[in-house]
Amino acid sequence: MIIELKDGERLDDLHRKGYFLIQNKDIFCFGMDAVLLSWFAKVNKGEKVLDLGTGTGVIPILLEAKTKGKHFTGIEIQKDCADMAKRSVSYNKLDEKIHIINGDMKEAGKLFDAASFDVVTANPPYMIGSHGIKNKKKPIAIAKHEILCTLTDVITAGAKSLKPGGRFYMVHRPFRLPEIFHVLGSKGLEPKRMQMVHPYIDKEPNMVLIEARRGGRPRMKVEKPLIVYKEKNSYSKELMEIYGYCHKEEGDSL
Repeated sequence: MIIELKDGERLDDLHRKGYFLIQNKDIFCFGMDAVLLSWFAKVNKGEKVLDLGTGTGVIPILLEAKTKGKHFTGIEIQKDCADMAKRSVSYNKLDEKIHIINGDMKEAGKLFDAASFDVVTANPPYMIGSHGIKNKKKPIAIAKHEILCTLTDVITAGAKSLKPGGRFYMVHRPFRLPEIFHVLGSKGLEPKRMQMVHPYIDKEPNMVLIEARRGGRPRMKVEKPLIVYKEKNSYSKELMEIYGYCHKEEGDSL
């Protein structure tokens, strides 16, 4: 369900605990990658979570809905997106559980105490300057292209913010996996789990979900592939459950 608001904003139903998210299609709207990352990430009872480049705050809100984490922080450099995220947090009466900061993740070492989070999540820009055509709308271009931060910036911020043994979760594009593994290793983050996301069962993957651990030992589990569509315009059963369209018992994960 979508409820239209003023000034191009809208309320999107997140299909979890009655939560809604304020968005504006002319500024930025979350995509499937954010939903999949919130499903893939594991947050244990009492843990503190940091979401880098939180956009309109969808990942902290979904993680609060599906986990028993103690507190969730989102940092977002774009003022308009951060403002919508803050208002969504208040709309859902989550001010005591979620804190949104309008700031630069590259300054994470100054904004937060070092090694103060159990979990860090990131849905960073996928494209470097030479990849693809930048969107003419600057906020969307910033979300998709490495204009204000690079892959190294994101992983560096995550590594500095994590406690020893803490977990880093990221969604990205498979074509950048060699670079991703190289940077993770250089920052002391060991890849521990990976899952490829395929649009169709007979198509190559177009997303990858990664879990890395600060100071972890070398050994990685590769999960079975996640298939998005069983046929054209028809989600697979697993995708339907992830999005919350199928009935699931209370307490089940997103």
